[in-house]
Amino acid sequence: MRNHTTRSAGSDALTDNQRLPLRALMALSTAAFLTVLTEALPAGVLPGMSTDLAVSEATTGQLVTIYAIGTATTAIPLSAATAGWRRKRLLLTGVAGFAVANTVTAASAHFPLTMASRFVAGVAAGLVWALLVGYARRLAPVPLQGKAIAVVMAGIPTALSLGVPAGTFLGGAFGWRVTFSLMSVLAIALVGWIVAAVPDYPGQRSGGRRPVLRVLSTRGVAPVLFVTGVFVLAHTILYTYIATFLGQIGMGDAIDVVLLAFGVTSMLSIWIVGAHIDRRLRTLSIASTILVAVAAAILAVLADAPALVYVAVTLWGLGWGGVPTLLQTAAADAGGDAADDAQAMLVTLWNAAMAAGGVAGGILLDHLGPGSFPWTVLVLLAPVLVVVVAARTHGFAAVAPRRADAPGRP
Repeated sequence: MRNHTTRSAGSDALTDNQRLPLRALMALSTAAFLTVLTEALPAGVLPGMSTDLAVSEATTGQLVTIYAIGTATTAIPLSAATAGWRRKRLLLTGVAGFAVANTVTAASAHFPLTMASRFVAGVAAGLVWALLVGYARRLAPVPLQGKAIAVVMAGIPTALSLGVPAGTFLGGAFGWRVTFSLMSVLAIALVGWIVAAVPDYPGQRSGGRRPVLRVLSTRGVAPVLFVTGVFVLAHTILYTYIATFLGQIGMGDAIDVVLLAFGVTSMLSIWIVGAHIDRRLRTLSIASTILVAVAAAILAVLADAPALVYVAVTLWGLGWGGVPTLLQTAAADAGGDAADDAQAMLVTLWNAAMAAGGVAGGILLDHLGPGSFPWTVLVLLAPVLVVVVAARTHGFAAVAPRRADAPGRP
């Protein structure tokens, strides 16, 4: 972010030493881990939840959808309403919301109450996601802001590759209520970690708040948001129904290995992006799009060869793992002093695209079958690549903008 040269003593010290405040950044990464795990876990314990709540598995699956809706519908208005709050207070409020929501989910015996608690969890996610990137940038020395964001975003693939399988195992062994209770414990522990390790920053001055349309008209913001919506839609369509796709090609018993391969390569992608994002955001964004497109092409044409399926999943993970870091960094750079507002818009669009991906994937499955998923990904990624390549001046710039701290908030 730009146009602000005054820094706290702690931030100046970090700049002088050119090091990252890892304790604080890992707390933020754990917050990212918690949001993704809370969102995705019902898919891993679906049969048990369905039985205990006395509803069908298809209905229980809407616990994921309602979470995304909670985030998508509240991120922008809540970001505006809480813009003046001190950042640490707001982050603690969001994490405490997870503790409450997951506790109610664990204790609930009634599906409507469970749906309400999941909506509240989604609202908490909207608060947290709108803060994370700005906080990471404010904590880090200017030359290392991209790496700081990568550290925080590592919580996403960690949740998907390790958290969800572990939660699914615990749910099978001890019951899904135990798993959600443990997530409440994690949220409470995270509150203590944030209090102890994460510095505080003021909120935005009231005169600094910008209308949504004004932020959207900022050069570079619209291309980043377009790429976010379409890229996330493409990924979600395939990822949500990957088990169905694998079943069709005779690899249904390999879903755990496939997801592990995807998770491991996603982690590698996060590391690569973190190492180079401060100088090569545009190159990495183009490469990520091409890698996922090549993976989809292999799955579309050569999925009858199991070895090539693993090659495709490896490329998919390498392409996708760093995408959250790339898009949130691009949005923050394009948004400038209104970076938090741009982040709130990105969070809203991201979750709307996730919800739409589940619905679109179901329609494709009913009418065209699972073989249509990789072809759909290819079609959607074509305009993504065009926009990324075209936005070389603003959005996915060939030359990174000069970054500084935002006035009043991270």
